Amino acid sequence: MRMHSSVATALAVCATLGCSRARDRADTVQVAADSVPVLVGAGDVADCSTDGAFFTAQLLDSIRGTVFVAGDVGYATKKNPNPLATCYAYTWGRHFARTRPTPGNHDYSDGGPDRYYDYFGDRAGPRGAGYYSYDLGSWHVLALNTIVASDSGSPQQEWLRKDLDAHLGRCTVAYMHHPRFSSGPHTERAQLIPLWRTFAKYGVSVVIAGHDHIYERFAPLDADGKPDSVNGVRQFVAGTGGADRYAFRDLLPGSEAHSGDAYGVLKLSLDSGKYRWEFIPVERDGFRDRGESPCHVTHAAG
Repeated sequence: MRMHSSVATALAVCATLGCSRARDRADTVQVAADSVPVLVGAGDVADCSTDGAFFTAQLLDSIRGTVFVAGDVGYATKKNPNPLATCYAYTWGRHFARTRPTPGNHDYSDGGPDRYYDYFGDRAGPRGAGYYSYDLGSWHVLALNTIVASDSGSPQQEWLRKDLDAHLGRCTVAYMHHPRFSSGPHTERAQLIPLWRTFAKYGVSVVIAGHDHIYERFAPLDADGKPDSVNGVRQFVAGTGGADRYAFRDLLPGSEAHSGDAYGVLKLSLDSGKYRWEFIPVERDGFRDRGESPCHVTHAAG
């Protein structure tokens, strides 16, 4: 896909004024007040060879709430060695003040993670660790880093257990870059089984991931991919923020909705005792997915 003319214009502005100034001076998006907290975003965003991020950022302009980025914030190339300062800053970057990111493999490659942590500062959690948590209304939110170790005994796993122990009785959603399950080219990721078992033991309700440039929603599953309506975790793959899209392989068991054609954002409305999801595409008549489910509050691990 060729770069949109508006994207090229914005790059020229960034080159002239400096994208950090453009980000700092960005108008605050004013939206209607609503009492239900919203978590909205996607992964796999600023690929400078496409204009996907330009259009998904326009969706964010009209959606209130906290913006998540499920990793691969930017894709460095020889032409654009620092995509966060260019392709990300003038698109999703105008929502910087309400963004809570988590890193992906592309954020740690091509020069290391320093650009990621320099750009986001304390909004990305502790430097080098990249995992943290916060609250949205009655919900607890986990931002995890699947680029660093998350197996049993790792610092991230120990932190996660302590954090969940400190927030029992809360509906909880997590987001991270790599999915445990995907019908895209990267399929199942066995390295995340320890993390998923912790989610199931404590009763985490929802996990959002990226990495595969698709949209996919799964039924609540245990760490082995078996249906579990009691402690199972519903996973969304939303690698639809702007990078080139992927084709599907054979659908995995538990896949309930999927599209490899749409750029868009996933919106979660985090109500008391339940959540509503909506995949919002860039194309007005594009693929959509919406629904509602009760959440289960976290409990002490058995």
